[in-house]
Amino acid sequence: MSFLRTRLPQIARSVSLVGRQAPYVARNYSSMTYSVPSVTDTPPTSLQSFTEEELMLKETVARFAREVVQPRVRDMDEAEVMDKDIIKAMFENGLMGLETEADLGGAECSFTAAVLAVEELAKIDPSISALCDIHNTLTNTVIRKYGNKDLKEKYLTRLATDTVGSFCISEAGAGSDAFALQTRAEDKGDHYLLNGGKMWISNSGEADIFVVFANADPSKGYKGITAFIVEKEWGVEIAKKEKKLGIRSSSTCVLNFDDVKVPKENVLGEIGQGYKYAIDSLNEGRIGIAAQMIGAAQGAYEIALPYMFERKQFGKPIGSFQAMQHQFAQVACEIEAAKLMTYNAARLKEEGKPFVMEAAMAKFVAAKVAERATSYAVEWMGGNGFVRETGVEKFYRDAKIGSIYEGTNNMQLETVAKIISTKYK
Repeated sequence: MSFLRTRLPQIARSVSLVGRQAPYVARNYSSMTYSVPSVTDTPPTSLQSFTEEELMLKETVARFAREVVQPRVRDMDEAEVMDKDIIKAMFENGLMGLETEADLGGAECSFTAAVLAVEELAKIDPSISALCDIHNTLTNTVIRKYGNKDLKEKYLTRLATDTVGSFCISEAGAGSDAFALQTRAEDKGDHYLLNGGKMWISNSGEADIFVVFANADPSKGYKGITAFIVEKEWGVEIAKKEKKLGIRSSSTCVLNFDDVKVPKENVLGEIGQGYKYAIDSLNEGRIGIAAQMIGAAQGAYEIALPYMFERKQFGKPIGSFQAMQHQFAQVACEIEAAKLMTYNAARLKEEGKPFVMEAAMAKFVAAKVAERATSYAVEWMGGNGFVRETGVEKFYRDAKIGSIYEGTNNMQLETVAKIISTKYK
């Protein structure tokens, strides 16, 4: 079978199918402002309005997720391993270079289209969605925005067509406080030597290309942090794969760097600017995590709701009892609110408007909604929700990560509070 892969809107061609614990980091809040209403030359539309290309991608990814990913979700979760055929199919269908330029093998989609793809994948499997999201909104984005022409041509092409990427910043003592990272990059003339370790690194089990943040000048504190593009074959050691509560098939590993030699030309952007690149990438990435969470919420909801009208007790469907109706109606309201917040943050980012606060809000709300929706779904299905066969309990386990990576819930609230506070200072 085949799907239509479209590099929108220029080309169309058929193809065959076969931790991240990212930190919250300090920033200059005084330079941030609220997003404010603005005048548009085009008629205003709803937040559920998308371009033809965005809808085409959304529908294609939804079909891909149902027909290709869904049959393998349970086996991947039990084995805690990502299916290589699915990864290959994601490359073949253009899902690993969503915003990458067509000349470099990408689909050249909008940021909102990428967000929709992450959401649709998460409706079926948040683990696959995590792979796609981290690869696109973090790894690809930071190279696309800050890499020179040679680095883009060398690495974005591979990342769009056949090679998984990973974004490496978190360490044992540098979670929310990213500036405390201890990985060092020592200047050796024509190359750098990387020494140190990373923790909670998503995609690292499958990746061959890593964006690594290390301090090239500790005397300057966080202003010595620099980004490097590092290939696995240069000596990156996958020291340990974590066994997790949720998103089990998404690899999360400990990495070691022991005198890893990195050519000078693989410095990403400017020396000492890595902390800025990390902040910018993570701000965008939080919108992707929000999309993952609303996808997980919808995935569980769409399994549980039909069950509530099939399962009868006391002579009528359990979904007809008022208490149950109030619960699923409330969840529907919350999912819709989280979706609109996520889409709004995505559009603000595309329009070049301030979006940091809205991204933090969207991630915070979407994570809360995912936890509540998936928990209710388990309860609504009773024993059938608690067992593994229906898949609802997996969404419940997967949803918890939304409150942790890309900045914990408290860190999102800290971001929102600081930005709001600037108005009164």
